[in-house]
Amino acid sequence: MGRSPFTLAAAVTAALPGAEVTGARALSSDADGRFDSAVATLADGRELAIRVADDDESARELAAEAIALRALTAGARAMLPFRAPGYVGETRLGDAPALVTELLPGFQIDAALVPAGRGAAESMGTAIAAVHALPVSVVRSAGLIARSAQESRDELARLIDTAAATGRVPARLTVRWREAVDDDDLWRFESTVVLGGAQASSFVFADETDRGPEVTGILGWHSLSVGDPAIDLSWLSTAPDAAADVHASYARAVDRVSDPALEIRARLLAELDFARWLVHGDSLRRVDIVDDAAALLQALADGLHSDDLSVIASRDAGVDSAMDALDRVPAGAASGVDTSMQTDAYNPEDLWHTSDDERTGDITAATEAARRAQVGALETEDLSGVRDSLEDLDPGSTGDQAPIESTRREADPAPAPAPADDDDSASGSPEDEAQRAARAALQRWKSSSSE
Repeated sequence: MGRSPFTLAAAVTAALPGAEVTGARALSSDADGRFDSAVATLADGRELAIRVADDDESARELAAEAIALRALTAGARAMLPFRAPGYVGETRLGDAPALVTELLPGFQIDAALVPAGRGAAESMGTAIAAVHALPVSVVRSAGLIARSAQESRDELARLIDTAAATGRVPARLTVRWREAVDDDDLWRFESTVVLGGAQASSFVFADETDRGPEVTGILGWHSLSVGDPAIDLSWLSTAPDAAADVHASYARAVDRVSDPALEIRARLLAELDFARWLVHGDSLRRVDIVDDAAALLQALADGLHSDDLSVIASRDAGVDSAMDALDRVPAGAASGVDTSMQTDAYNPEDLWHTSDDERTGDITAATEAARRAQVGALETEDLSGVRDSLEDLDPGSTGDQAPIESTRREADPAPAPAPADDDDSASGSPEDEAQRAARAALQRWKSSSSE
């Protein structure tokens, strides 16, 4: 790690012969610093992102990203209402593989800060639905993974068994998860093209004067596959304000038969991220990771009001009643951070300011902080005591544990949103109030990050 932006930018010419690089700057990352990355500016004005892997795992991720971006043909991209990074080329920097892609301009929003109502939340739901509407041939023709509903179910059953075998999963959670996997009603869904683990950081926004923040791009395609659509909605456990509107927008946009168990599977997948973290630590024989995961799982178990993830008892009342039984996160929960260990969504330096310490921080501390933030978002109303206890788990962790609330801005600041129409102001409808709240939040993000 630690390659300079100029060294990285020079490698762009190997991936794109004939390119004339005129500038370079750092490319920040909101994942865990597993890549050296930079932005290269070309003589023709284009900006390209270059990422260099530093270990076998990140090398596999870059290779998968390259395959996925090439699988998104011009025809597939034309079906999307947003941009995906264009594949430019691959090269090597010493022994390390490197991937060069187009840079997507825009800003990003922490999950806990995504406001309800028109704008960001509805645009995110529509964007996810557009990905899920892609023809499965896009994935199959590239030789990427395709899972049926039963295969997705079996994979989770194996994960639960592996995690339980460590002896560190509370019995209450093991029973809860196994009952969910055994519930046939949860697994009657149509597999679709999926990102394989979208996060709030996967979405790039621009501010539209009339509609508020809208998704203009999606990052992090390396887990592109065919599988359970719930996997791309599981991050909503960390977005308490926006979750209902994202789900509603998604439901309006999909062209498939309604999936009444979608939200429940999404919740299950969010909880199982902690099991993945436990299994990951156990496979590496990392006692610190195992202990951390076990503490998070115990906190999750202690905060559950109901052991039931089944839709059987609540089928007549609909999905909302079923989700109520899951004790959904209160509005004041902590910010969600990527816990899927699947996506290295990136932001340009001039869109997302981070300190040098944050960019080069220890991977373990950053990832452990992510797990703590996630459990704060999955906890229930009576978990204030658990939240306090989690703060004492790792006194040596970095400041990454705190939600990032003032680090997003656009490269060219957008004009201030137009004043609300007099009629709209007078109406005082919930939709108009939500729109004004979204705009106010956006202005706070911009102004708080200005220099």
